[in-house]
Amino acid sequence: MKRIMLPLILLLLGALTSAQEFATSVKSSEVVPGMYMLEGADGFGGGNIALLVGDEHVLLIDDGIPPVGPSVLETAADLAGRSIDFVVNTHVHGDHVGSNATIAETGAIVVAHDNIRARLLDQPDEAGGPAGLPVLTFADAVTFHVNGHEAFVFHVPAAHTDGDAVIHFRDVDVIHTGDLHFNYLFPFIDLDNGGSVAGYIAGQQRILGMANDDTIIIPGHGPLASKSDLQTALDMLVDAVARVKQLVDQGMTQEQVLAENPLASYHEQWNWGFITTESMTHTLYRSLTAE
Repeated sequence: MKRIMLPLILLLLGALTSAQEFATSVKSSEVVPGMYMLEGADGFGGGNIALLVGDEHVLLIDDGIPPVGPSVLETAADLAGRSIDFVVNTHVHGDHVGSNATIAETGAIVVAHDNIRARLLDQPDEAGGPAGLPVLTFADAVTFHVNGHEAFVFHVPAAHTDGDAVIHFRDVDVIHTGDLHFNYLFPFIDLDNGGSVAGYIAGQQRILGMANDDTIIIPGHGPLASKSDLQTALDMLVDAVARVKQLVDQGMTQEQVLAENPLASYHEQWNWGFITTESMTHTLYRSLTAE
């Protein structure tokens, strides 16, 4: 089983500007009444976190890198007046599940796709140690009925990874995409952990089919998004694939494709420290030429 999970956090940090550091605290912004998005307040805190509070249960979607775990707990207690009951992992990467153990040790139940538990059994440090392993898993979908809300959690196969989950809060029309959406950033498609470009595109198409103009989208990374933002990301990726495929079909090598710089027109808006224009091109080339 191939893995790049823990090094991913280090690569993310190294790829950011020299002034950027790991966060130790989170800040919150209310998305709809009773639901908040949490993100690093003083540096890179990992992927975007969703927090649903209420009188019945407190539900967390992802939990960031290990240093922000205590702040996530404190923020949840401040906003909910109680501890977290459930945490749902959107995928296996340590910038999204790194605080699992910290959260679980307070009594929260970790929920994830079957493939996430399988991978974390092999490398539990990604979840902060064995205490962070999911104890409740699902194959296709599971629905939470909490605080008057319906949170539909469904698996998207072979997309960002092989264990991706998307969460649709149906009654308030908020979708947490996990890393199926990087808002105006080139996406990371983890080919070594079961992801695929075709599956990523299919996953985005599925999310778009569930959304309307009023849907609020919490992306894995980047600011809050809309259906239009996700459509723009999908259009970019489909076109990027087509551009690289045209060169592959001409028999060009990877070095020749990179030299052609087929994604140059996307560089200014989509390039970022971790997934650069060059690395995005490399991923697409690798995917298109895989046997």
